[in-house]
Amino acid sequence: MEMRIAWKLFKRELFQGQLMLIILAITLAVLSVTGLSRVSERLQLAINGQASKFIAADRIINSPTPLNPDIVLQAERLGLAHVASMQFNSMVYANDNFQLVTVRAVDEGYPLKGKIELTTGITQALPEQGTLWYESRLGGILAHPKRLELGNSEFNLSAEIARLPDAGFNPFASSPVVLMRLDDVAQTGVIQPGSRVNYVHQFTGEASQLTAFEQAVKPLLNNSQRWVDVQSGDSPIASAVKRAERFLLLASLLGIALACAAIGIAAQRYCQRHFDVVAMLKTFGASSKQIRVLFGVHLLLVTSLGIILGLIGGLILDGIITAYLPQAIADYSPPVARPIGLGVATGLISAFMFSAYPLMRLLAIPPLRVLQRQLEGIALGMWLHLLLSVSAMALLGYLYSQSLPLTLTVVAGVLLLGVLLSLFGFLLIRAGHSVGMKTTNPMQLALAGLRRRAKQNAVQLVGFSSALVLLLTIIALRQDLLDEWQKQLPAQSPNYFLVNIAPDEQQPLEDYFSQNSIQATDIYPVIRGRLVEINGETLISSAQANDGVEGRVGISRELNLTWRDSLPPNNDLLEGKFNQAADEVSVESGVAERLGVGLGDTLTYVIDNQRLTVTIASIRGVHWETLQPNFFMIFTKDALAPFAYTSMASFYLEEEQKHLVLGLIKSFPTVSIIDVGAMVKQLREIIDQVSLSLTLVLVLVLLASSLVMIAQTEAGMATRQRELAVLRTFGASGWLLRMATALEFALLGTIAGLLAVIVAEFTLYLLKTQVFELVVYMHWNWWAIAPLSGALVVALLGTWRCRQLLQKSCSELLKA
Repeated sequence: MEMRIAWKLFKRELFQGQLMLIILAITLAVLSVTGLSRVSERLQLAINGQASKFIAADRIINSPTPLNPDIVLQAERLGLAHVASMQFNSMVYANDNFQLVTVRAVDEGYPLKGKIELTTGITQALPEQGTLWYESRLGGILAHPKRLELGNSEFNLSAEIARLPDAGFNPFASSPVVLMRLDDVAQTGVIQPGSRVNYVHQFTGEASQLTAFEQAVKPLLNNSQRWVDVQSGDSPIASAVKRAERFLLLASLLGIALACAAIGIAAQRYCQRHFDVVAMLKTFGASSKQIRVLFGVHLLLVTSLGIILGLIGGLILDGIITAYLPQAIADYSPPVARPIGLGVATGLISAFMFSAYPLMRLLAIPPLRVLQRQLEGIALGMWLHLLLSVSAMALLGYLYSQSLPLTLTVVAGVLLLGVLLSLFGFLLIRAGHSVGMKTTNPMQLALAGLRRRAKQNAVQLVGFSSALVLLLTIIALRQDLLDEWQKQLPAQSPNYFLVNIAPDEQQPLEDYFSQNSIQATDIYPVIRGRLVEINGETLISSAQANDGVEGRVGISRELNLTWRDSLPPNNDLLEGKFNQAADEVSVESGVAERLGVGLGDTLTYVIDNQRLTVTIASIRGVHWETLQPNFFMIFTKDALAPFAYTSMASFYLEEEQKHLVLGLIKSFPTVSIIDVGAMVKQLREIIDQVSLSLTLVLVLVLLASSLVMIAQTEAGMATRQRELAVLRTFGASGWLLRMATALEFALLGTIAGLLAVIVAEFTLYLLKTQVFELVVYMHWNWWAIAPLSGALVVALLGTWRCRQLLQKSCSELLKA
């Protein structure tokens, strides 16, 4: 019986348009979450796919010893593609010349991602057996030989390498690279017991395969073995990828918050509309159980229809956006199951938990409301409504993002907005008692309308303020991220690096730059040294610690040290004062934390078999993602003056200036030149792709916010129609009503804008400090722009929606 009545009620209200608001809200919720999720995952896959070319694979395991065969078998069982390689240093000889090189010995299938760039073009082949490919600068150093000796073997030099996809960026690694077949290593006899070799195993596959592989393999790795991906920090784009992924997650989380706000508003309106229906049913003898079943089934039918429409709309939205994406992004197709599952969960969880309290009020409507319409049932339990609403939002947010900081930040922003809205509602009701009902003044009439609809306006402010908070937050973060990446790769980033500059070559080199109008950065001296003591305590290596030796662990390699009189670019002074005395040193913050040192601690180094003790005078934050020379330790010139050094520099050349490189090689034959132009170009492509992703997400959130604001203006149309009829009856002119309506919506928009600024500043502070690691600053211009923009947008939306009501005569309003 109840099911039949629920179905009839559903059909009647559906065709009469009474269910449009809640169906629209649920559809919008599911559409926003499904569409944002689908697009975000596609963009996320594309960004990671492009960035993985920097490591020539999806995942890498670096090991100083041969890898456990069980790990390779596990990769094969999961269906991952795998390539093994070796990397080691060795001397090569050609005629009477010799040079230390970095040998990359690779197996068939390398590279799994990206391509090898030769001076003759891009290739997917590898050197033939008995041949080597060599970095261009090696030819100049060895006088362009046809063959060279490596260990016990002699190899033909068959091609020049312009760039390897996983070459990375390390200007301190001055040894030229040679590429050879892995099968040729044994005959050289170079690898002996105790040789220092890095065994590299690269893997590619689907996301689910890689996740399973990571979970199975990571526990098997020892302390000397490293798991590497595009976010491990080895890739120059690691920071950008991490922040872009967090941004995409945040955008979807805000979409969920937007959806929850829309459903909560719609559920409130839905239940208010049925107060009279419940009162009549109870008057006719319906039991509480029958009414619960009736409206439970009714709400389930409404929710199901909203979910179905939302899923269809979300997939259509994804298809439309994908059609306009660059092919490199559109080719990535993430599984559709997760966005659909998230959309269904959003519809069901939010519809239930945001409707629970309004439904409780609906079911508690007394039959006496038939005679006394001011009765609205229970007024208690608002705390339960808030608890269920916040819990629903937090649950959906965490299920999607799997990020507790992101979820808690969004929830904190929502709670602050709720507190501010409650305070505003209280003040509005208190202040409204002094406002009269005069109909001669549009402003007084608008203020009177705000007072009369204080509760309804507070609900409307939820939608308006939420939409503005989302827009302000997304716009600010997008701009900050783009600014950060612009600093990482400015318009004329250095595309060449010079290393091994002798002291007597420094001035001639500067003169060469000046004569040829080459834009060069500072010249940095480089000295190799080993940290051996902290505060007089001798340090041990990681290997010794693994063997059970007790002591304080230091850095198990020589460091590149430099001196400067001023703080370098891309460095931030976090503590202390930068090097003012001869015995002072500035330490990078990450190394300081790793070593457990701070201001005032002493560090002792061994440089050229001499000891040097200095005191930590400052701690620096370093932007490692920039293509600039960066150092862990920076000394004063007086401290390092007794030691021999070489220098390094970087410079930028336009395409038409590339011929100057040949002149530089001839003028300074002992200086090594590293061309990073190809890497800079690839980095720019990734940054451009990320920027496009952020823009698309911003557009999606803008559209979703606009829909919420439009839907929100629907909530008060019935009440407003009755009031307009009364005012028309008492002689109010059309001009007065239009002005009063516009001013009322403008006031709502102004208040929403002001609340949005407060909440957005608070949310951005949490996001920048806890999630994105960005500089925090106030957006003072928002305090004027947001209220004005809110007033304009909400006034236009409100008057546009009320235009038909405002054009009707008194008799037409009463008949409607």
